[in-house]
Amino acid sequence: MTRTFSLTRLRNGEAVAVADVASLPPVQFLQDIIDATDRGWRVASFFGVPTAAGATLWCVMATPAEGLLGIMRTEVEASFPSISRLVPQVHLFEREIAEQCGIIPDDHPWLKPVRFHRCFVPDRDAWGRRQADGIVVGAMEYFRVEGDEVHEVAVGPVHAGIIEPGHFRFQCHGEEVFHLEISLGYQHRGIEQHLLGGPHPTTLFQMETIAGDTTIGHTQAYAMAMEALSGTVPSARAEILRCIALELERLANHTGDLGALAGDVAYLPTASFCGRIRGDFLNMTALLCGSRFGRGLARPGGTGFDLDARQAGELLERLAAARADLENAVNLLWETQSVMARFEGTGQVARETAREIGLVGPSARACGIDRDVRRDHPFGIYGVNPVAVAMEENGDVCARAHVRWREAEASLSFIEEQLRQLPDGPVMTDPGPPAGGMVAVALTEGWRGEICHVAITDDAGRFARYKVVDPSFHNWTGLALALRNQQISDFPLCNKSFNLSYCGFDL
Repeated sequence: MTRTFSLTRLRNGEAVAVADVASLPPVQFLQDIIDATDRGWRVASFFGVPTAAGATLWCVMATPAEGLLGIMRTEVEASFPSISRLVPQVHLFEREIAEQCGIIPDDHPWLKPVRFHRCFVPDRDAWGRRQADGIVVGAMEYFRVEGDEVHEVAVGPVHAGIIEPGHFRFQCHGEEVFHLEISLGYQHRGIEQHLLGGPHPTTLFQMETIAGDTTIGHTQAYAMAMEALSGTVPSARAEILRCIALELERLANHTGDLGALAGDVAYLPTASFCGRIRGDFLNMTALLCGSRFGRGLARPGGTGFDLDARQAGELLERLAAARADLENAVNLLWETQSVMARFEGTGQVARETAREIGLVGPSARACGIDRDVRRDHPFGIYGVNPVAVAMEENGDVCARAHVRWREAEASLSFIEEQLRQLPDGPVMTDPGPPAGGMVAVALTEGWRGEICHVAITDDAGRFARYKVVDPSFHNWTGLALALRNQQISDFPLCNKSFNLSYCGFDL
């Protein structure tokens, strides 16, 4: 007989009472994660809440079947058995729990810091050391390959140009990469710690800066969580405006990435054109709310700005011009043999590998994994006006680039359709205070992939825990695996084809 697993079911953007969430013994909790992943579920969020005795572990899982999410919890003390060897997608989550709660996942295959910060409980140190001058970011044991002519190449954390810090350590034989280890944490800002006891007056602004290029994606997830906790239903007009902004954010970043990929292989026509066209999409977002990155637009209860008929008409004209320019610029990539020779077969990630490590977004869809929150767990207007999901099979740089282009085409069509049928009505519904003793889960499909926010309130309606999972948290491991058996000179191209966020990871 097949054993059933225990998950409290809910939908995206819903809240349930904490008391109603399945509370399981630790062994059953972990076994249910294993069983659920065997049946096609995946881990969207896995985190700890420190307690006097240890920690409460929470797990949020997602399945495309009927758009369901599942949530469960357990109580642990000093440690819990690691399941990373059986469910590789939780390996970073387990390390994060150790760092934040001081609870050790026993038999974890490679336990080390995630962000090099002290855990939430001041009297407990996850790494068995108390240093007066604090923990040094990047100071840890790295994986090493031994052998004749094997050498190590260390890159960063300081890089050429104005980019964020991260440390990359390559184990190589000649030009061939055996292994790449990525160490982050240099931008840790303590976002989740600052959110405790909220919502505060600054909370909304912190959401807008979790990852600056994903302002709409994260702020919409926060708005959905707050609306679930307060029982607020935004108007249809507000929902459409938020989704238009989300697709403009996708267009700007996909366009920038396609241009950057062209630049990495020294193909200047597309690189130059896309740099300018990206600015066009950013300026369209500024037309909506005055900010090129969408700040001030998405708000709990709706939007901070409306769109009049003149602005809608201007947006349609700008979209038509940008579509023509982008099509011309990107088609140059597919028609240029020297570009395709560098894209095709570079940085491949196999479908099964992508599934095991839990890739999300374009990086997953480029490996043939049919996964998109907008369709699988629809929010906003996507439930009645879905967006076509772009898929590729090869899992290489070319596939990741082509998925971006096809998604850009779909986003352009979606925005044009919504602008032509924008309903009347208010754009803001005043949200009430968040209810106490509740947990809300909100997923959005940012341009990098799935964003997951989990808000747990205490009896007074304040945040006892607010957990954020940026898509980069799922996908950095994918970049590391994409470099295996590749030339080290392929790293910039592979890195850009994922284009992951440092600050979205270093919360």
